[in-house]
Amino acid sequence: MDPDPAVVLERAFDADSDLIRHCSVVVREHAAKHGWSRRQTNDVIRSLPLLQVLQDTPGAKIRATDVMQLPRYGGNIASTIDVLAAADMLIDDRISHVERYFAAKTAHLPEPMKAQLEIWLEVMLDGSSTAPRQRSRDPQTARIHIMGIAPIIESWAAAGHQSLAEITPAQVRAALPPSGSRRNWAEYGLRSLFKVLKARKLIFTNPTRGMPITAVNATVPLPLDTAAVRQALDCPDPAVAFAVALVAFHALTAQQLVRLQLTDIVDGRLHLDGRDIPLAGPVRVRLGAWLDHRNRTWPASINPHLFVGRVSAPRLVPVGKQFPWKGTGLRPQALREDRILAEIHATGGDVRRICDLFGITIGTAMRYATTLGHPDLAHRTE
Repeated sequence: MDPDPAVVLERAFDADSDLIRHCSVVVREHAAKHGWSRRQTNDVIRSLPLLQVLQDTPGAKIRATDVMQLPRYGGNIASTIDVLAAADMLIDDRISHVERYFAAKTAHLPEPMKAQLEIWLEVMLDGSSTAPRQRSRDPQTARIHIMGIAPIIESWAAAGHQSLAEITPAQVRAALPPSGSRRNWAEYGLRSLFKVLKARKLIFTNPTRGMPITAVNATVPLPLDTAAVRQALDCPDPAVAFAVALVAFHALTAQQLVRLQLTDIVDGRLHLDGRDIPLAGPVRVRLGAWLDHRNRTWPASINPHLFVGRVSAPRLVPVGKQFPWKGTGLRPQALREDRILAEIHATGGDVRRICDLFGITIGTAMRYATTLGHPDLAHRTE
């Protein structure tokens, strides 16, 4: 049973220990360094006695999963975890979103098969330093692979297979979806899975060896409504106006926006992935407005990222992927495509130019070049 909140609060009121006293000093130092508000500081100070009351072993390091139970007792999660980490009193046992998704998809699989999949997921997320070496993949890539292979793995388990070492090339071909993106995800996922298992000598042969990847029909980039883009550029929120300007004029990706640092822009030039980009005039105007707003709102923030929000400003982490696009009605990818599409039409299909201008590959540029003769784009409204 969960502890009674009233009893926990009553005991926390009188709680006192070396842990609380030590962390209280760290709270004030951390708050002064990161520009925390008084409310944020007091939330953490109030949360520390709650953790002591809830601890099974007083004085031991605190698990992050225990901190995540604090809201039911009026405590704080994120800032408290920051302080415990700074005080070297945190055991970070949190499970990532992709690991929870993986656990849900593999819960009913046979143990040998589940163990093989766990080894593959570990290599996907953490990489491998042993031959064959492999870099860690983005968690979203791992999630797409899981989404593609999960129905196939479940069907093999339902057919009585206990291990992936029993799977043959014919069974792989028979299990693949007939067409579309689902088939593409499954092919990439199965190739990745069996490649890792073969390298770890957990299967005898790789049943996907030599298996071709089905091409997915490419979508045609389409222009956006110019009025909607102009409205977003003139948004009263300086973060929205600046982010839209960076994408609308320079075709940055959403990930690039999130990773931008304050030091990446010097003298009106953006240094990004080895490119030196002179910022357009409208972008510079919105850059100045955003920096003024940032300095007024979070004057003591030491976050090195160009974009910060209410949650990230008192920390060193980047903003979330949805910042600041939630209230715009625009998707950054669609806005980026609109910019590249406009450039390819303005240059008459100069592929080399847009590769240099936007840092994209020839293959990506050709996707936009094929729109030159498209009847729906022949009279594009500027």
